Amino acid sequence: MTEALFESTIKSLPLLGRGKVRDIYAVGADKLLIVTSDRLSAFDVILPDPIPGKGRILTRLASFWFEKLADIVPNQLTGIAPETVVAADERAQVRGRALLVKRLRPLPIEAVVRGYLIGSGWQDYQASGSVCGIQLPAGLRLASRLPQPIFTPASKAAIGDHDENISFERAQADCAAALADVLAVAGKSGAQIAAEARRAALDLYSTAAEYAAARGIIIADTKFEFGLDAAGTLHLIDEALTPDSSRFWPADDYRVGSNPPSYDKQYVRDYLETLDWNKRAPGPRLPPTVIAGTRAKYGEALERLTGVPFVE
Repeated sequence: MTEALFESTIKSLPLLGRGKVRDIYAVGADKLLIVTSDRLSAFDVILPDPIPGKGRILTRLASFWFEKLADIVPNQLTGIAPETVVAADERAQVRGRALLVKRLRPLPIEAVVRGYLIGSGWQDYQASGSVCGIQLPAGLRLASRLPQPIFTPASKAAIGDHDENISFERAQADCAAALADVLAVAGKSGAQIAAEARRAALDLYSTAAEYAAARGIIIADTKFEFGLDAAGTLHLIDEALTPDSSRFWPADDYRVGSNPPSYDKQYVRDYLETLDWNKRAPGPRLPPTVIAGTRAKYGEALERLTGVPFVE
């Protein structure tokens, strides 16, 4: 494995911030350089041990999906090589792990789509028979496939806090409040933008799930993020359908009533659940076997979905 990148050290561009996984730099007034590190977060806590190669795997897989799904909704890509906007001695940091994207106004919600009943959705269903206010049929079991995919938005939490499932009505109100100036220019309402995001997210999920199923992977659920340009046009931003933002299950091991093994960071979550940890920062160290196992699962997901193995 190559040396892991915990955070980038680019000095030729202004650093705007560091998220759980990505470092964001300004490139003029209208573009951003997004560098995907090898950091890993679990339960909304950044863990102290990175996963070598993870950032490159995520970048390659997200780029694959952006291209494949471009006919459904515009995306953030500019087509400009990241190496062209940094200093010569910084190119190694961005090569294969960065995207140069349009600078857009992000929606204040995470657009979550669920095709199967698992995670917090399963917990909600057990308590109320519904998920985010959407009533579901009685008698569903853990990991049951839903009659049809459902859109269950969530609020965006600060690093270290947990995302909160919210109703569609709350999503409409949050969009209206956060994007009032852009929406006024575009002549749209928060309700319209939330509806556009819901429609796009469901279409993206359905198309991707059908493609993945043909390659032996079930996409149980995923989250998308969207942004608006100055004209109010919805764009797919951040990442798309990676092991960090999705629950990938091997179809051969899927059984209703049990939590299937996964290609995503559920592998790490399952290990962390065995520890005496309160799920607050600082996170615990990961043993080498878990680091290597996580890296292998991410790499296998990339190869099965794209048909191209990951080689450093």
